[in-house]
Amino acid sequence: MASNTNSSHETTDGTHATTEAHGGDHGATGVFPPFDPSTFGSQLLWLALTFAALYILMSKVALPRIGEILEVRRDRIEGDLAEAERLKQKTDQAIKTYEAELADAKQKAHNIAEETRGSIRADLDKKRAKVEADLAKKMATAENNIRETKQAAMENVDEIASETALAIVTNIVGRTAQKAAKDAVAKVVKG
Repeated sequence: MASNTNSSHETTDGTHATTEAHGGDHGATGVFPPFDPSTFGSQLLWLALTFAALYILMSKVALPRIGEILEVRRDRIEGDLAEAERLKQKTDQAIKTYEAELADAKQKAHNIAEETRGSIRADLDKKRAKVEADLAKKMATAENNIRETKQAAMENVDEIASETALAIVTNIVGRTAQKAAKDAVAKVVKG
């Protein structure tokens, strides 16, 4: 039992002792292991091996893939910019074409308007000339009618005047010759 007691004591103190044993195994100086100068060589070796493995992994796997992604992205951006520039030039050309066609349409409309004005003006001039010729003909006819009417009236005036004069002279004097009265009236009217 003595050994059992000893073992029990060891067990009771063993938990504590193990904790102390592991916690107290920091070496003679009591320094944190990564800062222990006696382990620097192995730490540097593992650092070099880990860095080399990480470098090889990054240079052979990750960096080429990232480079491809960046290249694809750059190509896509350049393609999009080139497409945008092409579309911009196409739009600019369409605007120039539209403006040229608009100016041409305005010029055609102006020419059509001028042609229509000229045609209307010529048509109006023809109609005016026709109306003026018609009016001149009617005026000439009217003047001829007036002249004929005046001449007929003047001829009748001589006759009426001679009849009136004959009637007045006959009333005043008595009987006179008709021929002499007509000649006297004609002489006064003409002269």
